[in-house]
Amino acid sequence: MTMKGLIIMFAALFLAGSLIAGDKTFNIQSPDNRISVTVVTGAKTTYSVKVDGKEILAPSPLSLTVNGKILGENTKVKKNKQVTVDEKISPVLKTKCAVIRNHYNQLALSFSDQFGLVFRVFNEGVAYRFTTAFPGEITVDAEQVTYQFAGDNQIWFPEEESFQSHNERLYKHLAVKDIGDSRFCSTPALVEVPEGIRLAISESHLEDYAGLWLKGTGSNTLKGIFPGYPLEVQQRNDRDVVVTRHAGWLAKTAGTREFPWRIMAVAYNDGELITNQLVYLLSKPTSLEDTSWIKPGKVPWDWWNANNITGVDFRAGVNTNTYKYYIDFAADNGLEYVVLDEGWYKLGNIMQLSPDINMDELAAYAKKRNVGIVLWAVWKSLDDKLVEALDQFEKWGIKGIKVDFMQRDDQWMVNYYYRVAKEAAKRKILVDFHGAYKPCGLNRQYPNVITGEGVRGLENSKWSADITPEHDVTLPFIRMWAGPMDFTPGAMINATKSDFKAVFNKPMSQGTRCHQMAMYVVYESPLQMLADNPVHYQKEAECFDFIKKVPTVWDETRVLEAKTGQYILLARRNGNKWYLGGMTNWDARELTVDLSFLETGKNWSAEIVQDGINADRNAVDYKKITRTVKSGDKITLKMAPGGGWCARIE
Repeated sequence: MTMKGLIIMFAALFLAGSLIAGDKTFNIQSPDNRISVTVVTGAKTTYSVKVDGKEILAPSPLSLTVNGKILGENTKVKKNKQVTVDEKISPVLKTKCAVIRNHYNQLALSFSDQFGLVFRVFNEGVAYRFTTAFPGEITVDAEQVTYQFAGDNQIWFPEEESFQSHNERLYKHLAVKDIGDSRFCSTPALVEVPEGIRLAISESHLEDYAGLWLKGTGSNTLKGIFPGYPLEVQQRNDRDVVVTRHAGWLAKTAGTREFPWRIMAVAYNDGELITNQLVYLLSKPTSLEDTSWIKPGKVPWDWWNANNITGVDFRAGVNTNTYKYYIDFAADNGLEYVVLDEGWYKLGNIMQLSPDINMDELAAYAKKRNVGIVLWAVWKSLDDKLVEALDQFEKWGIKGIKVDFMQRDDQWMVNYYYRVAKEAAKRKILVDFHGAYKPCGLNRQYPNVITGEGVRGLENSKWSADITPEHDVTLPFIRMWAGPMDFTPGAMINATKSDFKAVFNKPMSQGTRCHQMAMYVVYESPLQMLADNPVHYQKEAECFDFIKKVPTVWDETRVLEAKTGQYILLARRNGNKWYLGGMTNWDARELTVDLSFLETGKNWSAEIVQDGINADRNAVDYKKITRTVKSGDKITLKMAPGGGWCARIE
């Protein structure tokens, strides 16, 4: 070898050695030491995760490309700092519990290129996010999010066809390695590790940025993808505003900021997903000084049952008399709200009332009867006259808005959510985002965002057979993990698998009556809909009496039995009363309820509503039982195919 060749070889070896020597490794554990995260910086930045000493996530690269520069490659760490936080948080709305423990170890890395990485490791999972400290505005060209799993895992995959989506998906149970690079899903998604560990993937504090989706690679790796900024849109009707051209970048944003958290919750069994609060904990705390006006409650829903009320002396429909009837129904049964869905305004112009609606009269009547009005609106019509419309709603005394058909989570649309939440809060108006992407913690920052859709809910029963009992017992572990879920339960016409038909104006549900009733305990939504016809509830007074007593917020939640896609049984406490709810898929099931969570030394009265002996062939069949119970008692419950079970204990 020539001298020149030797020099080149030694130079190459020296350079390689320098790069290796420049790599730095940082380790951080969860407070209970079961989860450990290893972060390696240098030529590339990666992180890996072990649970109980077993690698769950292999080294997975991450980076953020800003103004054409990749942050996360060829890095130099200037400073690293670890801290431990252990505090208690009292949420404005007690969706799962009255007090949440926020306990984590944090690693903060500062790099020489004016950016940072923050890792938080909880007993319940791992999260990280980028921070930047650039002057002025920056363009985020791309973000590299990678989940390189260490083994052959299964996933509940909410597959999508387009970024233009309500994110109302069915969950396909697939092997991660079988998902090719042309397939992608919205989040959250749930990964199952063979050893029984569950990994829920989503994000929190999504502000002034684009939402996270996941793409297959044909291997054990998933990669994050994001909708580009909308450069051109086409309005096709009053509600569908379709992006026809995306930018090659994700966001233009402040140069000094914190980016969304990338979350991988870790659960050691399916039930722990129900009580996991990472999305909420990682969101920004509320900036609202006064939240006393934010009231949870129930609301009868007009649209699902097509206003098919009977036994009245007026023509039922979208008109003043019908909504006065709903207000009376709510007031007489202790329901806090009514909703006026599509039709109260002329579509396309939110300031023009339907000729059959006298809003001044309705608002005065609702106030007299102490019932709040919630108004539905297409997002675009609301946005066209946002301030004018909300000012008018405030004058009427409207308590909430149900904003629909956004169907996107690009940066522009994400910012729209914030604008609506902020402007509504100024006027003490609640917000239910329908036709929406999944919750990302906005309900903590703006607790007037009381619930949201982003779920294939009961309304689909009007036109499809998608809402099966299996789907019903999949949602609590995936979609509901992200935040409150406006599924809109409460069907009183119930059908077995063979009897079900999709009927638009007289809809029914799949599964038993008790399956629907249990949803009021199992499904979390501080603003909870009663989807069916008031006439049906009045005819089914015994079942309705149970439903209307179930709270929509909780001091405590305990999961007793749970398996994704199969069954769920949990107990929730509000004050000194306990409510229990059980649901199963199309498999009949027998479970045991251990009442050891009840306070000892007391006799408790249990009101139980269970599937009737013939519920397997007539889904409306149920039986009500009242009995005395005490702590430590065990109750054997039987659920029919598509069945349910619920109890109220005081």
